[in-house]
Amino acid sequence: MILQEFLGAETGLGRQLRRAEGYLRIGMDTLEYNRQAWDRLVDEADRWTVPVSAREIAQARAGHWSIILTPTQDVPRSWFPDDMAGLEVLCLAGGGGQQGPVLAAVGAQVTILDYSPKQLAQDQFVASRDGLELRTVEGDMKDLSCFDDQSFDLIVHPCSNCFVDDIQPVWNEAFRVLKRGGSLLSGITNPVTYLMDPYLEKEGVFQLKYSMPYSDLASLTVVERETCFQGEPIHFGHSLEAQIGGQLTAGFQLAGFYEDDWGGEGPIDKYLKGFFATRAVKG
Repeated sequence: MILQEFLGAETGLGRQLRRAEGYLRIGMDTLEYNRQAWDRLVDEADRWTVPVSAREIAQARAGHWSIILTPTQDVPRSWFPDDMAGLEVLCLAGGGGQQGPVLAAVGAQVTILDYSPKQLAQDQFVASRDGLELRTVEGDMKDLSCFDDQSFDLIVHPCSNCFVDDIQPVWNEAFRVLKRGGSLLSGITNPVTYLMDPYLEKEGVFQLKYSMPYSDLASLTVVERETCFQGEPIHFGHSLEAQIGGQLTAGFQLAGFYEDDWGGEGPIDKYLKGFFATRAVKG
């Protein structure tokens, strides 16, 4: 009883222990924690949760369209088939009412898988508003068992595998559900961006502090997590070997690559490109 009262008291140690307890719960179920975090981001109108406009859908129907996998650069049109009509497309961990509705507007048969119900609701909103046909599925990007082998002609995978601890299952499952000759288009966060001291980074100073592979759970202290990243989804910085080598291990052939940044708005932009995208083909 005395211990319980002490831990419940507003003491520095009591607060630290309660934060640590919550931190341990995060580690037990990262998927559920990130699902709730992304639902909150929808409520806050985070840029990756804001649906495309009716005007953008109208332009896509008229043949003028583009999508992004990274913050600013359009995916090259050469990465897409010349005729999108009737193609089976999977937007993998791609909810938010952005890529999926645009691809549906150009005639693709679009399925969107995401673990955030509110992100999927954004896609459903656009479909209802603009008379689009698309399917939304709530699920984990590492487990595509709800889809048969060779179900899709194209997989669009925006920067999102930084929210799972192990990405090899993502590549393996994408390869399994993709048809022969199909492509996987992936946006990827440069792992170097996770290695900086978070306190110095807020001051525009970029100094290496952490090592790869990076994890908010394993790399940060409880205090760092609370003061620098409170409420954000749990991130994982996967090595280039896991990102590119992992696609090759799954059986893909790398057929395209480009880099991107925050368009000059990010402090780290003057030092390096914080994102890249790959086109991988199932031969």
